[in-house]
Amino acid sequence: QAQLVESGGGLVQPGGSLRLSCAASGFTFSDYAMNWYRQAPGKEREWVATITAGGTTTYADSVKGRFTISRDNAKNTVYLQMNSLKPDDTAVYYCKTLRIRSWGQGTQVTVSS
Repeated sequence: QAQLVESGGGLVQPGGSLRLSCAASGFTFSDYAMNWYRQAPGKEREWVATITAGGTTTYADSVKGRFTISRDNAKNTVYLQMNSLKPDDTAVYYCKTLRIRSWGQGTQVTVSS
């Protein structure tokens, strides 16, 4: 019954900020790298960021310097802090780990004036 549940999406103006959360359950969260992906309408799903089990982070060039991935192993939660948001950031955002084969529902982020 391993699962990931995303939350925190919403409507924000360009230049604004949003913090996404992903609550994990049913597996040993601290053993696994966690990832954020996003998918805009009509586009392929793209990788956004990764945080390893040890806390090392990597980012897609499109979000580098604006987004920060973090994790709280005590809360079994991974976060994505998104700053300086652009309309091109509009997408459904998903968290993902290799521990779970399927994708969840994601959370919608809309950046619009």
